[in-house]
Amino acid sequence: MAITGDQRLLKRINRMALVRLVRGHPGLSRAELAVETGLTKSTVSLLVQELIDEGWLCEDDVLVTGAIGRRPTPLRLDDQRLALIGVELGVGMIGVVATTLNGEVISKYSHSFTVDSEIPLVLSMLCRAIMDTVHATRGAGREVLGVGIGVPGAVQESSGVLCVAPNLGWRDVAIRDEVMRVLQAHSLGDIQVFVQNDADVAALSEVEFSPSSTHDPLLFLSLGIGVGAGVVVGGRLLLGRGGFAGEVGHIQLQPDGPVCSCGRKGCAEAFFGLQVLANSFHLSREQLFERASQGDPEVVSALRSAGQHLGVLMHNLWVTLDPAQIVLGGRSCRLGPAFLDSARETFNALAHEAGLETPLVVQAKYAELMVPVGASALVLHKYLQPI
Repeated sequence: MAITGDQRLLKRINRMALVRLVRGHPGLSRAELAVETGLTKSTVSLLVQELIDEGWLCEDDVLVTGAIGRRPTPLRLDDQRLALIGVELGVGMIGVVATTLNGEVISKYSHSFTVDSEIPLVLSMLCRAIMDTVHATRGAGREVLGVGIGVPGAVQESSGVLCVAPNLGWRDVAIRDEVMRVLQAHSLGDIQVFVQNDADVAALSEVEFSPSSTHDPLLFLSLGIGVGAGVVVGGRLLLGRGGFAGEVGHIQLQPDGPVCSCGRKGCAEAFFGLQVLANSFHLSREQLFERASQGDPEVVSALRSAGQHLGVLMHNLWVTLDPAQIVLGGRSCRLGPAFLDSARETFNALAHEAGLETPLVVQAKYAELMVPVGASALVLHKYLQPI
């Protein structure tokens, strides 16, 4: 049994190695894949045919070069037959997308709920949204590879339990088990379900769907009601012992600062969390975005101060983790230049004082869809990393 299990695992590793290579370098031929992987040509041909049959890969038209002999057939990811479903369980909202293997959004759905809604009610809405998306995706002729769920808190990856989500007020909620139970009850038990922190999956959206343009290590800062980080090192998430890695919104920036939602003083989130900023002006979040876009002097001044604190956090994380790339994402990015430019200026000034060169800083590719798209990337990540 051990030998059989090892052979199956080895085959999975080899299959996904081929998919990763084709994803990163579209147009590779079977012969080139054999050279890159060290596998025999016959093994590559067999595995590639399986991947084509299953909808992972497809063949491009042969490029006419004028050379003599049989021309190699280029391969690429098939974006027509498979789908990934990603879910965002946010503060007061549920968002669901279906994407291709390349990260193209083929459908999206969102629904709001009151923050004080009972947990069973929210999970029921979540499951219904997932099932509706699965049925619609299958109805469009695509096979669903799995469902990823991004949540605003620390997750125990092995069990899919949301350990704590301060902004939801949830603790020790077995999200994966409940979703799988409902799917099983509706004859959808063959679909795999994965749960992870929202900033972590957002980081994966940059890595898995833009493999040729990202840098490693990558630090993703999720800026919204909460403030979190996703860190990818060597193509894998840095999760920490208990899933709490990346809770950077509760890094203390000032010991005698304002009180944070966690009960401590001076946390980063207490200075530039989106709800904190809106509350300081007695505005809704949408009203704050509007006042910022209109250049309201009082709001702009507050946003510049908030951005300075974000710049300090970026600096502290940079000197701790030494990332090659920092990605800024989340709804707070809608606050505009007063917030983001101030953060960059503070970050660059601190680096300049130390005579150091800053890493590349960019904004998230998927903007406000970064979490649901990232959750679909989590599904792909789980397939591509079989160990």
